[in-house]
Amino acid sequence: MLFAPAAHAQQPDADELLRMVSADRIDKAELVAYGPGAIPGLIHLYADGDEQQRARVADAFYVLGSKSPEAQRLLMQDVHSQNQRLRLAVQWALGRVSDDPRVVDALLQNMQHDGNPLFRDKAACALAYDQIHLDPQQKVRLFSGLIDGLSSETTQVRKISLQALQIHAGQTKGYNPTAPAEERAIGVERWKRWLEDYRSTL
Repeated sequence: MLFAPAAHAQQPDADELLRMVSADRIDKAELVAYGPGAIPGLIHLYADGDEQQRARVADAFYVLGSKSPEAQRLLMQDVHSQNQRLRLAVQWALGRVSDDPRVVDALLQNMQHDGNPLFRDKAACALAYDQIHLDPQQKVRLFSGLIDGLSSETTQVRKISLQALQIHAGQTKGYNPTAPAEERAIGVERWKRWLEDYRSTL
C-alpha cells in the first residue's frame, strides 16, 4: 500500500465517496485515509451504479486493498463484462479484495480462454501482481494454473503465463513459448517439478 491510513473522525458518507470516485483521478491519499471504513459506502455505490461508476468504484477497491466478501461478490458479477473499462478494473481489483480461490480460477479462465487478447493479457497481469492476500499454500493453485497455461494452443497465452510465472518465481526454467511443441513440453515438466518442490516446503 502506497499510503499509510490515518484515522478519520467518521466514515465518508455516500456523497463524499461519490465525489472521490467521480474525480478525473482518485485522490489515493484521501481514500486510503478512510481505510476499510470506506468499503460499505463503496459497496452501495457499486451495487447502484452504471458500468462507468462500477469501474470507478472497482478502482477504489483496488486502491484500498482491503478484504471484503461483499465487494468480491459484486466484482465477480462483472468479471466477464464486455465493457473494456469495467472488465479491466474488475480483473485488477478482485485479488485486492479477496483470497477466495474462485477469484484465481476466474482470472485463470479469462487468461486462457477469453476471446479478447487484451482481457487475456490483463488477467495475467492481475495474476502476476494483484493477488495480495494469498498465502503460500493458496499460491499453489495460482502457480498450477499458470503452468497449465504453458501448454495452451494459443501462443499469447503461453507467453503471458510464462511472464506471470517469471514475476512470481524470478526464473523461466528454460521454457520458450515459441519453441516446437516437444521442446515446450520439456520446459513444462521442469515447471511442474518446480511446483512440487515449492509445495514440499510448505
